[in-house]
Amino acid sequence: MSETNQSKENKSANLLDDLLSSPFDTKTNDDVDNELEVTKEKRLIDVIPEENREKAYQLAKQIDPTNHQAMISYGTQAQTKLLSFSNNMLEHVQKKDIGEIGEIINDLMKRFNEVNPDELKPEKKSMLGRMFGKVSGSVQEVLSKYQKTGAQIDRISVQLDRSKNLLLSDIAMLEKLYENNKEYFNALNVYIAAGELKLEELHKTTIPALKSEAEVSNDQMKFQEVNDMMQFADRLDKRIHDLKLSREITIQSAPQIRLIQNTNQTLAEKIQSSIMTAIPLWKNQVGIALTLMRQRDAVEAQKQVAKTTNDLLLKNAEMLKTNSIEVAKENERGLVDIETLKKTKENIISTLEETLRIQEEGRTRRRHAEHELATMETDLRKKLLEIKG
Repeated sequence: MSETNQSKENKSANLLDDLLSSPFDTKTNDDVDNELEVTKEKRLIDVIPEENREKAYQLAKQIDPTNHQAMISYGTQAQTKLLSFSNNMLEHVQKKDIGEIGEIINDLMKRFNEVNPDELKPEKKSMLGRMFGKVSGSVQEVLSKYQKTGAQIDRISVQLDRSKNLLLSDIAMLEKLYENNKEYFNALNVYIAAGELKLEELHKTTIPALKSEAEVSNDQMKFQEVNDMMQFADRLDKRIHDLKLSREITIQSAPQIRLIQNTNQTLAEKIQSSIMTAIPLWKNQVGIALTLMRQRDAVEAQKQVAKTTNDLLLKNAEMLKTNSIEVAKENERGLVDIETLKKTKENIISTLEETLRIQEEGRTRRRHAEHELATMETDLRKKLLEIKG
């Protein structure tokens, strides 16, 4: 057996001995009830652990029917411990704010949803927009939002880790409460078994003997002793019933403690899964998505560059073709076209003909003018002669 188990058993034995150390106190009880006979098909003393069976027998011997003040406090030490235990349980449940952990987890899910996968889809943008950094700006916006959300998730992760540690410490504390509850159960069983043994002794041995003695002596005080013993048996029976009710509390507390422990364990495991699996997976997937987004945008930009380059090459090739054809045509042409020479010749001939015609007309006009001048001279001379005569 390990030292830990040995220490645990020693603590349990000490607690049980402490609970059984003062089965009676000196408080008074003047109530007198009617006789109630109790029969048991199966005695508790036969089913409790063997190490507690001897304690029950010893405790039964300590029950003194003549001590009317002792019965009211029989087993109260275990009940008092149980009451304190119940208060601790209630305080623990009231302090546990599971809703706060739920709010932290809900906040985590909200942060997860802040980076919308739709934002990682490609957007239709113009060629100029893609070539001048619009896509890169979109990536930076998503990356900035992710970094902000990632920082918030890291803070939430710290809160979750703190909550997980609190839950684990509560599980350890509840385990201690469970062991205490188990000892209260065992102690109450010892008190009940001892009470039942004493009650059985009263009904089968003590009371019948007192009745026989009273009937033989016909002494009124003897009959009173019988009645007192029957009243004591009735009070003992009621006390046993109260102890059984207290034991029922321990019986119901056991699964309740385990339920709280299991709930805390489940929450701790969920938190652990969120911290160790969900959060790293989310960060990993977002990181991959951003990397793929950058790759996609780089490929798209490269496609646009290639498309622009091809378009430019096609346009340059077309211009080169057109220019080459025009230059070739010009090279094959003479310096002056035949048509131009023909036209020029025609213009020259026409000009010469027109010039000759004009010259001829000029000569004709000059001859006419000479004739007119001669006539004018003749007429002038005549006029002058006439004046002299």
